[in-house]
Amino acid sequence: MNQLRVVAVGHVDHGKSTLIGRLLHETGNLPDGKVAELRAISERRGVAFEWSFVLDALQSERDQAVTIDTTRIWMRTPQRDIVLIDAPGHKEFLRNMVTGASDADAALLLVDANEGVGEQTRRHAQLLELIGVPRVVVAINKMDRVGYDAGRYTAIRAEMEALLERAGASATAFVPTCAREGENVALSGSPHMPFYDGPSVLEALLALPERREAGGEALRIAVQGVVRRDLQRIVVGRIEAGELAAGREILISPARRRARVAALHVWPEREKVTARAGESVGFTLEGPFFVDRGDVISDTWHAPALATSFRARLLWLGARPLRAGDAYRMRFGTRTANVEVTEVERVIDIEFLDRGTSGFARTNDVADVVFSSPQTLPLDGVDEYPGLARFILLDGLDIVAGGTILAPLGPNVSNDLVRVHHLLDADARAGRIGHRGAVLWFTGLPAAGKSTIAMQIERRLFERNCNAYVLDGDNVRAGLNSDLGFTPADRHENIRRVGEVAALFADSGTIAITAFISPYRADRAAARRAAGEAFHEIYIKADAQTCERRDPKGHYRKARAGALPDFTGITGDYEEPQTPELVVDTSLLSIEAAVEAVLAYVEERVIAPARRHAASWP
Repeated sequence: MNQLRVVAVGHVDHGKSTLIGRLLHETGNLPDGKVAELRAISERRGVAFEWSFVLDALQSERDQAVTIDTTRIWMRTPQRDIVLIDAPGHKEFLRNMVTGASDADAALLLVDANEGVGEQTRRHAQLLELIGVPRVVVAINKMDRVGYDAGRYTAIRAEMEALLERAGASATAFVPTCAREGENVALSGSPHMPFYDGPSVLEALLALPERREAGGEALRIAVQGVVRRDLQRIVVGRIEAGELAAGREILISPARRRARVAALHVWPEREKVTARAGESVGFTLEGPFFVDRGDVISDTWHAPALATSFRARLLWLGARPLRAGDAYRMRFGTRTANVEVTEVERVIDIEFLDRGTSGFARTNDVADVVFSSPQTLPLDGVDEYPGLARFILLDGLDIVAGGTILAPLGPNVSNDLVRVHHLLDADARAGRIGHRGAVLWFTGLPAAGKSTIAMQIERRLFERNCNAYVLDGDNVRAGLNSDLGFTPADRHENIRRVGEVAALFADSGTIAITAFISPYRADRAAARRAAGEAFHEIYIKADAQTCERRDPKGHYRKARAGALPDFTGITGDYEEPQTPELVVDTSLLSIEAAVEAVLAYVEERVIAPARRHAASWP
């Protein structure tokens, strides 16, 4: 059977570490003499021996008798290997639980028979759904403290069944235990609990089914990296679902490139024909294909969705509230992406697991949130591929949330697109036209002169027999983007679409000139990624006072009067380019001089290189 990863969760002092320590002892997974050593240490310290000491890897944990970080323990049995992930129970340490249990297959949830189901138990039940762990073994521990009362067991079991059902999880067993004495831990049939005839904790874990291969035989691999060996480029990743074999045709997302597997590589080096879910493997591809960390490998007939917007459920751990418009970095699978909060749809009440609407989430709230990204992301929902749908959210270097992707959203969602490769390349187009395609991305404050200069550049390039076309903000919003408003998400989408269209223009050999404020660096970076080397960021610079004096559309005046909220330069932020290819300061230069500066740049960087290249052809 496959290795099983089980996260052990429960309220602090409910006996979780004691149960794990006892499990390791009963299964012979402790080093010889370890128990005797721990008993001696306890005697020297003048404290009673506890089985939880087995897991106390940190001195501070032993002194405080509290687990403060996740610990992974390998437990080998004749039937299967089990990795126990000991997660913290204190509310203050939920961050470690969310991140440490992000790859668990099942959960062992402890409840103190005497204390019953409290807030921490409810929270942990909700977190199991949050990190995509629907299979649970419930241990109702410390039955000795209630006199091994069958009625108490029955009442807690009923309450837990209802709780797990509301949280979207289900239990395969409810085991009454006394971990300290080892009753129903490794062996079932405790003489103190004749009312129970089910499995022990260990037997319930061993009975859990194999790691599911989500979507049947559909393949999923999150690429961890590419290793170079001699002239080979070996793609490395862990198979989340399905299987991989030499000769199999695959799809690389988000680029949607088809490729064929040439051979599998494993370490130490040995022949490998097929690799299955749960295995880490390297493989080479037939032909030259660019694959990068964060890409997703799938079957050609069942690819991940491509989207820039998605719904997620998260546990908010940040000190300040989570609100719409906040920007973060998200890590899921092996990919890291820039995301922005579009909407905090609802916050879940942990006490009653009710879902209420709210515009923000506070520390330790569980919330349903809509995110958008300037990148097109390969996305799978937690119901299909939990291992690829779990994420953490970063604010700088700080982890501020953990959760799961529920579903991609919007009309941009696509599962079936496969990139079509043209029969003409850039050299052929440049040879016919006389220049390569390019994206001249004009950015700057309103009234800095972007549109005026762009139109002049278009006319001057046309006079030089160059293919050029201006994509202007107002014109694009009148047609292509007429369905978009001016919310933060709509503004991101507006620039994303323009970036993709401009990249297509450049690919056709046209010099696309865009005139957009595009105030955020992340959006401009996304446009750069779309166009690649053809992208040229040109900062049409002018200070706010100069722009306001010009104000040809009256926008600054309206913004000052409060009629235009979030107007860039007055009430909205503008992130200046950090390393643009060209800066044209229109507060110092006339329009004619600014046009000449841009033309000189285009001649040097776009037109002349293509002509030199054409002259070198035989």
